[in-house]
Amino acid sequence: MATQAQLLALVRSFSERDDARFQTVALQMASEAAQRGHRNLADQIRIMIQDARERAEKVVQLRGGPIPVVRPKGELAGLVSASYPMTRLENMVLDQSVLQKLLRIVEEHRHRSKLAAHGLKPRRKFLLTGPPGTGKTLTASALAGELGLPLFTILLDGVITKYMGETSSKIRLVFEAMRSTRGVYFFDEVDALATKRLMGNDVGEARRTLNSILQMLDEDDGDSLIVAATNHPELLDPAMFRRFDGAIEYGLLPFDRIREVYLKALKPFDLADIEWSSIEKAATGMSQAEMIRSAEDAAREAVLSNGASIDTPILLSAIAERRGSK
Repeated sequence: MATQAQLLALVRSFSERDDARFQTVALQMASEAAQRGHRNLADQIRIMIQDARERAEKVVQLRGGPIPVVRPKGELAGLVSASYPMTRLENMVLDQSVLQKLLRIVEEHRHRSKLAAHGLKPRRKFLLTGPPGTGKTLTASALAGELGLPLFTILLDGVITKYMGETSSKIRLVFEAMRSTRGVYFFDEVDALATKRLMGNDVGEARRTLNSILQMLDEDDGDSLIVAATNHPELLDPAMFRRFDGAIEYGLLPFDRIREVYLKALKPFDLADIEWSSIEKAATGMSQAEMIRSAEDAAREAVLSNGASIDTPILLSAIAERRGSK
């Protein structure tokens, strides 16, 4: 139960519009409730406070004020990069089953308080697999954009070192940040950190790193989303798959979705005269990322030399150049 002093502090901070003080007192009450065994109540209070903070940040952005950006400090600055993506799921071209899974994730996190009222939490840990350029990295940005959260991308060149035990220590710093700052934490090429344990010839440091990640994933019970991606799921240790709430598989888009990619990528341009059958044939087998880059190449060429008009030859030329540069 809240003490008399806490209730008075809540009312006083409310009357004085001191949001920071109100939140501090509420979180103190949540901590005491958890210690008494009322974990559901504690979770509901924490979630409501976090949601209030996120709504306040969005209001600041809508009013044209400074956008609050969380910047990693100290040693953490060399381990993660932070951004506030504007990407949304509607900006992507996705297989319908993949899109439905992502929409469900967003829905669960938007209604965390409703789940908490029934002793439930949203799923938070996801593994994305599939060939390069199929939308895994963009998905992490879209989830952050949909939820209004910062995106923290783990920098492998800062995390992985040659010194014994240091890689695990740096990964632990990242997991500690997850608890203190809610966001979407993106581990790209996670197979570099969690390679399959090979009988007889595995490297001791790699094994220690893998065991540390497995332990940290087990212990993590915060509010942040953890998104890991790999182009080579066969290289991941099988134990990694069990640590995630779900695995989402990406693939190349079918022939009949190619036009959709170009229409979205070239939305500001008039594409009424494009011969889509030629474009679809030329782009078959390309990844979505390659298609988007070829669209951007065509747009630049059109603006600089064709009166900002994109025609079929310009787009076909951009596609051919992208294929030739592979």
